[in-house]
Amino acid sequence: MNDRVQIVGSYLSPYVRKVLVFLHLKEIPYEIDPIIPFMGDDRFSKLSPVRRIPVLIDDQVTLADSSVICQYLEDRHPRPALYPADIAARARARWFEEFADTRMGEVFIWRLYNQVAIKPFVWGEKTDPDVVNATLTRDIPRVLDYLESEVPAAGFLCGGLSIADIAVASFFRNAAFARFTIDASRWPVTAAFVDRVLGLDCFTRLKSLEDRLIRTPIPRHREVLAEMGAPVTSDTYGTPTPRRGMMGI
Repeated sequence: MNDRVQIVGSYLSPYVRKVLVFLHLKEIPYEIDPIIPFMGDDRFSKLSPVRRIPVLIDDQVTLADSSVICQYLEDRHPRPALYPADIAARARARWFEEFADTRMGEVFIWRLYNQVAIKPFVWGEKTDPDVVNATLTRDIPRVLDYLESEVPAAGFLCGGLSIADIAVASFFRNAAFARFTIDASRWPVTAAFVDRVLGLDCFTRLKSLEDRLIRTPIPRHREVLAEMGAPVTSDTYGTPTPRRGMMGI
């Protein structure tokens, strides 16, 4: 069995980050084609019909959804377990992953990060300050109010470290890229939880790569990552110009 996998997708994506953390915890080697989804060629469209990242390619399958990828990795490499063994706890972990991927993705990525990073730097479009203000004053507080009622004061969401913690914490890295930090006086338990999870080695080992990329023009991402020793693929599905996918932002 060939354990090495190929990941297509940028280190700056919370969905890619979730999968890379998963791979590290399971000690599965990988190589990465660090494209953003808007700059994929026709071959990328075949790998990911909705032109989203990450994509996983191994000796058995090609998968184009982070949740499906993580479940596949758990099934094929069951140790260490990153889904709870208890049926109810496992269902709860999957719910938190779903909440992160959908609601938190909508708020932190498509409303906040899209406005302050993707629109101006990928499409050359202006940020809409009304959308940003509504996101910061209405949508994000609602997400944090919910998390504050659910996250534990110590430890992790579903017992040991699981997909739930990885999925939720991943979005707060992108929030930080958009210069958002949790108000610890208003949401102290959530702020401590996020700091605790993002402080784990499986996240901090990615931090230097992410911090460098956020300051680097997109066309130079592969070059910079190779200079930093990241396991970059020899070939790329990337293109020099962006195009939109079939799914609206």
